[in-house]
Amino acid sequence: MTDSLVVFVNGATVRLPSASTVLDAVAAHDAAAADEVRGGTRAVADSRGIVVDPATPLTGGFVMRLVSARQLADGA
Repeated sequence: MTDSLVVFVNGATVRLPSASTVLDAVAAHDAAAADEVRGGTRAVADSRGIVVDPATPLTGGFVMRLVSARQLADGA
């Protein structure tokens, strides 16, 4: 399937259309978590722990995890 891709959110496999964003992947994994990302209480980090913009276009195999925005503000 060339018009879909597989990414990983908190270790779970998520299949999405190829034009999807980080926020689309979070929403497909957990709608409530996506609302928290939109609201600024959670953020998305890549596999290196670097926070990524929710509007970032995805590529196949992208690994992300949800983190607390408060942890980021506290420098943890």
